[in-house]
Amino acid sequence: SLLQLKLWNKYRVSNIPSLIFIDASTGKVVCRNGLLVIRDDPEGLEFPWGPKPFSEVVAGPLLRSNGQTLDSTALEGSHVGVYFSAHWCPPCRSLTRVLVESYRKIKEAGQKFEILFVSADRSEDSFKQYFSEMPWVAVPYADEARRSRLNRLYGIQGIPTLIVLDAKGDVITRQGRVEVLNDIECREFPWHPKPVLELTDSNAVQLNEGPCLVLFVDSEDDGESEAAKQLIQPIAEKIIAKYKAKEEEA
Repeated sequence: SLLQLKLWNKYRVSNIPSLIFIDASTGKVVCRNGLLVIRDDPEGLEFPWGPKPFSEVVAGPLLRSNGQTLDSTALEGSHVGVYFSAHWCPPCRSLTRVLVESYRKIKEAGQKFEILFVSADRSEDSFKQYFSEMPWVAVPYADEARRSRLNRLYGIQGIPTLIVLDAKGDVITRQGRVEVLNDIECREFPWHPKPVLELTDSNAVQLNEGPCLVLFVDSEDDGESEAAKQLIQPIAEKIIAKYKAKEEEA
């Protein structure tokens, strides 16, 4: 029915079963990954399962691939890329190769940036093998509860996913993967969302994330695409501002 379709679209459900908790008084999403919640907290001790600050969810020791450990407070004051990935997933491995270069470029440019690897590997050994290629930090593989809480916090539905946070721990973009692949030189870091994008192979994934307006223009004529952009830019900015005021994703 139309109502069912509207609900699927409103909550961006892409796979089932899917369990989403909302606050009935405001209609806001409390938690997207309800299935993880009931698996991790069957007694309901953490009810109502609302979002917690990143610093609270990540709290604890982190690893470097040389075996060194550091406390999660070391991330404070930096932009952080929270990287959900696994060695068994080919798109993850190819993104990791690009990300290693991006990470190096951003650090060399003097930016405060750290990446936190949250593994979805199937064994400690494959985690160690994969992590050995990474120059950043990771949640220890054995700390399954913390890995699961981070998955819950960001409602992760597939990998690879790169969530980019500002220095306060607030989300700048959930589309870090697209941004990294589209901006190999990292000129746009930390990748604040643009109201209007040019459609490419790598960002087409966003067509599945919610309603999109796609404007076709004659690519031969550069002036035309620029004029089209100027036409829809203010409309897009207005829509984004409206959702921002409601503290919702546009």
